[in-house]
Amino acid sequence: MPLTHPSDIQEFLNHLTFQKRYSPHTIVSYQNDLTGFFDFIEIKFGSTKTDEINASFVRSWLAEMKESGMESKSLNRKISSLKSFFKYQLKQGAVLTSPMATIISPKVKKRLPQYVDEKDIHTLFSHVEFPDNWEGKTHWLLLQLFYNTGMRQAELVNLRESQIDISNRNIKVVGKGNKERVLPVSKELILLIESYQEAKRSQFDHFDSVFLLVNAKGKGLYPKYVYNVVRQYLSSVTTIGKKSPHVLRHTFATHLMNNGADLNAVKELLGHSSLAATQIYTHNTIEKLKDVYKKAHPKA
Repeated sequence: MPLTHPSDIQEFLNHLTFQKRYSPHTIVSYQNDLTGFFDFIEIKFGSTKTDEINASFVRSWLAEMKESGMESKSLNRKISSLKSFFKYQLKQGAVLTSPMATIISPKVKKRLPQYVDEKDIHTLFSHVEFPDNWEGKTHWLLLQLFYNTGMRQAELVNLRESQIDISNRNIKVVGKGNKERVLPVSKELILLIESYQEAKRSQFDHFDSVFLLVNAKGKGLYPKYVYNVVRQYLSSVTTIGKKSPHVLRHTFATHLMNNGADLNAVKELLGHSSLAATQIYTHNTIEKLKDVYKKAHPKA
Protein backbone atom coordinates (compact mmCIF):
# COMPACT_ATOMS: atom_id res chain seq x y z
CA MET A 1 0.00 0.00 0.00
CA PRO A 2 1.12 3.61 -0.46
CA LEU A 3 2.91 4.92 2.61
CA THR A 4 0.70 8.00 2.91
CA HIS A 5 -2.70 6.26 2.83
CA PRO A 6 -2.54 2.85 4.52
CA SER A 7 -4.79 3.80 7.43
CA ASP A 8 -7.55 5.22 5.19
CA ILE A 9 -7.63 2.12 3.03
CA GLN A 10 -7.28 -0.36 5.88
CA GLU A 11 -10.04 1.28 7.92
CA PHE A 12 -12.37 1.06 4.92
CA LEU A 13 -11.42 -2.58 4.26
CA ASN A 14 -12.09 -3.39 7.91
CA HIS A 15 -15.52 -1.81 7.53
CA LEU A 16 -16.24 -4.02 4.51
CA THR A 17 -14.93 -7.11 6.29
CA PHE A 18 -16.55 -6.78 9.70
CA GLN A 19 -19.57 -4.55 9.12
CA LYS A 20 -20.59 -5.38 5.56
CA ARG A 21 -19.24 -8.94 5.84
CA TYR A 22 -18.03 -9.01 2.25
CA SER A 23 -16.23 -12.11 0.99
CA PRO A 24 -12.40 -12.29 1.04
CA HIS A 25 -12.40 -12.26 -2.77
CA THR A 26 -14.38 -9.00 -2.82
CA ILE A 27 -12.13 -7.43 -0.19
CA VAL A 28 -9.06 -8.24 -2.29
CA SER A 29 -10.69 -6.60 -5.32
CA TYR A 30 -11.38 -3.41 -3.36
CA GLN A 31 -7.85 -3.43 -1.95
CA ASN A 32 -6.29 -3.81 -5.39
CA ASP A 33 -8.41 -1.02 -6.88
CA LEU A 34 -7.72 1.42 -4.06
CA THR A 35 -4.04 0.61 -3.86
CA GLY A 36 -3.70 1.12 -7.62
CA PHE A 37 -5.46 4.48 -7.39
CA PHE A 38 -3.41 5.85 -4.51
CA ASP A 39 -0.18 4.57 -6.02
CA PHE A 40 -1.06 6.47 -9.19
CA ILE A 41 -1.85 9.65 -7.19
CA GLU A 42 1.45 9.45 -5.35
CA ILE A 43 3.48 8.94 -8.53
CA LYS A 44 1.58 11.51 -10.62
CA PHE A 45 0.80 14.24 -8.09
CA GLY A 46 3.05 13.53 -5.13
CA SER A 47 1.98 13.13 -1.51
CA THR A 48 -1.71 14.06 -1.39
CA LYS A 49 -4.18 13.95 1.50
CA THR A 50 -7.46 12.12 0.92
CA ASP A 51 -9.49 15.33 1.29
CA GLU A 52 -7.33 17.02 -1.36
CA ILE A 53 -8.24 14.55 -4.09
CA ASN A 54 -10.59 15.97 -6.72
CA ALA A 55 -12.39 14.71 -9.81
CA SER A 56 -9.54 15.63 -12.16
CA PHE A 57 -7.23 13.26 -10.26
CA VAL A 58 -9.74 10.45 -10.75
CA ARG A 59 -10.23 11.26 -14.44
CA SER A 60 -6.45 11.19 -15.00
CA TRP A 61 -6.30 7.72 -13.46
CA LEU A 62 -9.22 6.44 -15.53
CA ALA A 63 -7.81 7.95 -18.71
CA GLU A 64 -4.47 6.24 -18.19
CA MET A 65 -6.15 2.85 -17.70
CA LYS A 66 -8.39 3.37 -20.73
CA GLU A 67 -5.36 4.23 -22.86
CA SER A 68 -3.71 1.01 -21.69
CA GLY A 69 -6.65 -0.92 -23.16
CA MET A 70 -8.76 -1.60 -20.08
CA GLU A 71 -12.38 -2.43 -20.94
CA SER A 72 -15.35 -0.42 -19.72
CA LYS A 73 -16.55 -3.22 -17.44
CA SER A 74 -13.25 -3.22 -15.52
CA LEU A 75 -13.18 0.59 -15.39
CA ASN A 76 -16.69 0.58 -13.93
CA ARG A 77 -15.64 -1.81 -11.18
CA LYS A 78 -12.79 0.53 -10.21
CA ILE A 79 -15.13 3.53 -10.27
CA SER A 80 -17.51 1.59 -8.03
CA SER A 81 -14.68 0.84 -5.59
CA LEU A 82 -13.74 4.53 -5.39
CA LYS A 83 -17.37 5.60 -4.99
CA SER A 84 -17.78 3.23 -2.05
CA PHE A 85 -14.50 4.38 -0.52
CA PHE A 86 -15.32 8.09 -0.71
CA LYS A 87 -18.90 7.52 0.42
CA TYR A 88 -17.45 5.93 3.54
CA GLN A 89 -15.04 8.87 3.96
CA LEU A 90 -18.00 11.28 3.75
CA LYS A 91 -19.83 9.40 6.50
CA GLN A 92 -16.71 9.48 8.65
CA GLY A 93 -16.30 13.21 8.08
CA ALA A 94 -12.87 12.71 6.50
CA VAL A 95 -13.93 14.60 3.33
CA LEU A 96 -16.53 17.29 2.77
CA THR A 97 -17.38 16.34 -0.82
CA SER A 98 -16.76 13.21 -2.86
CA PRO A 99 -14.56 13.57 -5.96
CA MET A 100 -16.74 10.84 -7.50
CA ALA A 101 -19.86 13.05 -7.64
CA THR A 102 -19.18 14.15 -11.22
CA ILE A 103 -17.57 10.93 -12.47
CA ILE A 104 -19.73 9.19 -15.08
CA SER A 105 -19.28 5.47 -15.64
CA PRO A 106 -18.65 4.45 -19.26
CA LYS A 107 -21.38 2.52 -20.99
CA VAL A 108 -20.88 -1.21 -21.19
CA LYS A 109 -22.14 -3.22 -24.12
CA LYS A 110 -24.48 -5.79 -22.66
CA ARG A 111 -23.69 -9.38 -23.47
CA LEU A 112 -26.40 -11.96 -23.23
CA PRO A 113 -25.39 -14.68 -20.78
CA GLN A 114 -24.46 -17.96 -22.44
CA TYR A 115 -26.49 -21.00 -21.49
CA VAL A 116 -26.84 -24.66 -22.42
CA ASP A 117 -29.85 -25.64 -24.57
CA GLU A 118 -32.48 -27.80 -22.93
CA LYS A 119 -31.84 -30.61 -25.39
CA ASP A 120 -28.15 -30.60 -24.46
CA ILE A 121 -28.97 -30.71 -20.73
CA HIS A 122 -31.24 -33.67 -21.50
CA THR A 123 -28.33 -35.35 -23.31
CA LEU A 124 -26.04 -34.68 -20.35
CA PHE A 125 -28.30 -36.30 -17.79
CA SER A 126 -29.78 -39.03 -19.99
CA HIS A 127 -27.01 -40.22 -22.31
CA VAL A 128 -23.59 -39.20 -20.98
CA GLU A 129 -21.89 -42.00 -19.03
CA PHE A 130 -20.53 -41.16 -15.60
CA PRO A 131 -17.75 -43.31 -14.03
CA ASP A 132 -19.01 -46.10 -11.78
CA ASN A 133 -16.96 -44.94 -8.81
CA TRP A 134 -17.03 -42.30 -6.08
CA GLU A 135 -15.93 -39.50 -8.39
CA GLY A 136 -18.71 -40.40 -10.81
CA LYS A 137 -21.28 -40.17 -8.00
CA THR A 138 -19.89 -36.81 -6.93
CA HIS A 139 -19.80 -35.45 -10.48
CA TRP A 140 -23.41 -36.48 -11.07
CA LEU A 141 -24.73 -34.84 -7.89
CA LEU A 142 -22.58 -31.75 -8.43
CA LEU A 143 -24.05 -31.15 -11.89
CA GLN A 144 -27.59 -31.90 -10.70
CA LEU A 145 -27.24 -29.37 -7.89
CA PHE A 146 -25.99 -26.65 -10.22
CA TYR A 147 -28.73 -27.16 -12.79
CA ASN A 148 -31.58 -27.72 -10.32
CA THR A 149 -30.82 -24.85 -7.96
CA GLY A 150 -28.80 -22.24 -9.89
CA MET A 151 -26.44 -21.86 -6.94
CA ARG A 152 -23.05 -20.22 -7.36
CA GLN A 153 -19.79 -22.16 -7.40
CA ALA A 154 -18.76 -20.81 -3.98
CA GLU A 155 -22.17 -21.74 -2.57
CA LEU A 156 -21.82 -25.31 -3.79
CA VAL A 157 -18.21 -25.72 -2.59
CA ASN A 158 -19.25 -24.52 0.88
CA LEU A 159 -22.55 -26.43 0.97
CA ARG A 160 -22.82 -28.19 4.33
CA GLU A 161 -24.87 -31.24 5.20
CA SER A 162 -26.61 -29.15 7.86
CA GLN A 163 -27.99 -26.89 5.12
CA ILE A 164 -30.01 -29.74 3.58
CA ASP A 165 -33.57 -29.97 4.92
CA ILE A 166 -34.73 -33.42 3.84
CA SER A 167 -38.22 -33.28 5.34
CA ASN A 168 -39.13 -29.88 3.87
CA ARG A 169 -37.26 -30.56 0.60
CA ASN A 170 -35.17 -27.42 0.54
CA ILE A 171 -31.55 -26.29 0.68
CA LYS A 172 -30.33 -23.23 2.56
CA VAL A 173 -27.42 -21.54 0.80
CA VAL A 174 -25.21 -18.69 1.97
CA GLY A 175 -24.60 -16.25 -0.87
CA LYS A 176 -22.80 -12.95 -1.38
CA GLY A 177 -22.54 -10.78 1.70
CA ASN A 178 -23.41 -13.85 3.81
CA LYS A 179 -27.04 -13.51 2.74
CA GLU A 180 -29.04 -16.68 3.23
CA ARG A 181 -31.75 -17.92 0.91
CA VAL A 182 -33.81 -21.09 0.89
CA LEU A 183 -34.10 -23.04 -2.37
CA PRO A 184 -36.97 -25.49 -2.89
CA VAL A 185 -35.85 -28.68 -4.65
CA SER A 186 -37.55 -31.68 -6.20
CA LYS A 187 -38.21 -34.98 -4.50
CA GLU A 188 -35.85 -36.61 -7.01
CA LEU A 189 -32.96 -34.34 -6.02
CA ILE A 190 -33.59 -34.92 -2.31
CA LEU A 191 -33.55 -38.68 -2.89
CA LEU A 192 -30.30 -38.30 -4.82
CA ILE A 193 -28.76 -36.33 -1.94
CA GLU A 194 -29.92 -38.91 0.61
CA SER A 195 -28.47 -41.73 -1.49
CA TYR A 196 -25.16 -39.85 -1.76
CA GLN A 197 -25.03 -39.28 1.99
CA GLU A 198 -25.65 -42.96 2.70
CA ALA A 199 -23.02 -44.02 0.16
CA LYS A 200 -20.52 -41.59 1.69
CA ARG A 201 -20.85 -43.17 5.10
CA SER A 202 -20.27 -46.64 3.71
CA GLN A 203 -17.51 -45.55 1.33
CA PHE A 204 -15.22 -43.84 3.84
CA ASP A 205 -13.98 -44.69 7.30
CA HIS A 206 -12.88 -41.08 7.72
CA PHE A 207 -14.20 -38.16 5.72
CA ASP A 208 -14.99 -34.46 6.04
CA SER A 209 -18.45 -34.75 7.59
CA VAL A 210 -19.15 -31.01 7.43
CA PHE A 211 -19.53 -30.65 3.66
CA LEU A 212 -22.07 -32.44 1.51
CA LEU A 213 -19.77 -33.08 -1.46
CA VAL A 214 -16.37 -34.73 -1.00
CA ASN A 215 -13.73 -36.01 -3.40
CA ALA A 216 -12.29 -39.54 -3.64
CA LYS A 217 -10.16 -38.86 -0.53
CA GLY A 218 -13.17 -37.82 1.52
CA LYS A 219 -12.12 -34.17 1.52
CA GLY A 220 -14.29 -31.17 0.70
CA LEU A 221 -14.18 -29.90 -2.87
CA TYR A 222 -12.27 -26.82 -4.03
CA PRO A 223 -13.20 -24.34 -6.80
CA LYS A 224 -10.74 -25.56 -9.46
CA TYR A 225 -11.96 -29.15 -9.04
CA VAL A 226 -15.58 -28.07 -9.51
CA TYR A 227 -14.74 -25.89 -12.52
CA ASN A 228 -12.86 -28.73 -14.23
CA VAL A 229 -15.72 -31.18 -13.66
CA VAL A 230 -18.28 -28.82 -15.18
CA ARG A 231 -16.04 -27.98 -18.13
CA GLN A 232 -15.36 -31.68 -18.82
CA TYR A 233 -19.02 -32.69 -18.96
CA LEU A 234 -20.35 -29.61 -20.75
CA SER A 235 -17.67 -30.10 -23.41
CA SER A 236 -19.28 -33.45 -24.23
CA VAL A 237 -22.71 -31.95 -24.98
CA THR A 238 -22.32 -28.34 -26.15
CA THR A 239 -20.06 -26.15 -28.28
CA ILE A 240 -20.78 -22.84 -26.50
CA GLY A 241 -17.70 -20.77 -25.73
CA LYS A 242 -17.96 -20.75 -21.94
CA LYS A 243 -18.35 -23.98 -20.01
CA SER A 244 -18.21 -22.96 -16.37
CA PRO A 245 -20.33 -23.42 -13.23
CA HIS A 246 -21.72 -19.93 -13.82
CA VAL A 247 -22.99 -21.03 -17.23
CA LEU A 248 -25.10 -23.65 -15.45
CA ARG A 249 -26.44 -20.86 -13.23
CA HIS A 250 -27.36 -18.92 -16.39
CA THR A 251 -28.88 -22.11 -17.80
CA PHE A 252 -31.03 -22.61 -14.70
CA ALA A 253 -32.38 -19.05 -14.91
CA THR A 254 -32.88 -19.03 -18.69
CA HIS A 255 -34.75 -22.33 -18.71
CA LEU A 256 -37.03 -21.08 -15.93
CA MET A 257 -37.78 -17.89 -17.88
CA ASN A 258 -38.29 -19.77 -21.14
CA ASN A 259 -40.86 -21.95 -19.41
CA GLY A 260 -42.87 -19.04 -17.99
CA ALA A 261 -41.37 -18.43 -14.54
CA ASP A 262 -42.09 -15.11 -12.83
CA LEU A 263 -39.14 -12.71 -12.97
CA ASN A 264 -39.36 -11.86 -9.26
CA ALA A 265 -39.35 -15.56 -8.37
CA VAL A 266 -36.21 -16.11 -10.46
CA LYS A 267 -34.61 -13.11 -8.72
CA GLU A 268 -35.24 -14.69 -5.31
CA LEU A 269 -33.96 -18.10 -6.41
CA LEU A 270 -30.75 -16.57 -7.75
CA GLY A 271 -30.25 -14.40 -4.68
CA HIS A 272 -30.00 -11.17 -6.68
CA SER A 273 -30.26 -7.98 -4.61
CA SER A 274 -31.71 -6.06 -7.56
CA LEU A 275 -34.27 -7.00 -10.20
CA ALA A 276 -32.06 -5.31 -12.80
CA ALA A 277 -29.52 -8.12 -12.47
CA THR A 278 -32.22 -10.69 -13.24
CA GLN A 279 -33.79 -8.84 -16.17
CA ILE A 280 -30.97 -9.85 -18.52
CA TYR A 281 -32.59 -13.29 -18.69
CA THR A 282 -35.69 -11.76 -20.28
CA HIS A 283 -33.48 -10.81 -23.23
CA ASN A 284 -32.55 -14.46 -23.71
CA THR A 285 -36.25 -15.31 -23.67
CA ILE A 286 -37.00 -12.64 -26.30
CA GLU A 287 -34.15 -13.92 -28.47
CA LYS A 288 -35.60 -17.42 -28.23
CA LEU A 289 -39.02 -16.12 -29.30
CA LYS A 290 -37.45 -14.32 -32.25
CA ASP A 291 -35.70 -17.51 -33.26
CA VAL A 292 -38.95 -19.51 -33.04
CA TYR A 293 -40.72 -16.84 -35.11
CA LYS A 294 -38.06 -16.83 -37.82
CA LYS A 295 -38.14 -20.62 -38.12
CA ALA A 296 -41.90 -21.07 -37.94
CA HIS A 297 -43.60 -18.07 -39.53
CA PRO A 298 -43.94 -18.19 -43.33
CA LYS A 299 -43.46 -14.40 -43.64
CA ALA A 300 -40.53 -14.17 -41.19
